[in-house]
Amino acid sequence: MRVFALVAATITTGLTSGLFYTYASVTPGLRTADNLAVVQVMQRLNVAVLNGWYLLGFVGTLVFTGVAVVLHLPSDGHRVLPAAVGALVCYTGSLVATRAVNLPLSQALAEAGDPGRARYSDPFDPSGARRVRWSAARALLSTVALGLLCWALVMHC
Repeated sequence: MRVFALVAATITTGLTSGLFYTYASVTPGLRTADNLAVVQVMQRLNVAVLNGWYLLGFVGTLVFTGVAVVLHLPSDGHRVLPAAVGALVCYTGSLVATRAVNLPLSQALAEAGDPGRARYSDPFDPSGARRVRWSAARALLSTVALGLLCWALVMHC
């Protein structure tokens, strides 16, 4: 069960890390687009991303990593524990960033309405730099979590 939990946590973290990396890679390009393009693209992305594959990675990472930590609590699993706990902390940090910054921005985009008439901007940062920064932070945190889970697998073997 320990190996299964670590492998499942690593795979789902890789999926989520890849998604966050993609967002961090493409959102800077939107900073030079006009308002219509930004609203159209982000509204469509935010709807398309809400699917079973996304939920598998997003929720699965938290569940499988938490299970891996719990399963490695006994003394014979302590070698893996620091890396697994570190991965859980990093991934939780990416969830906090998502909840605190990215979801409210996505909600504001959804509420902007018809892209042809919508006037959307982040009231805290109309240039969009805040979305870019926090997308990069999520990508970095989840990538560190992925690296830590890879290290946990190495330590387990």
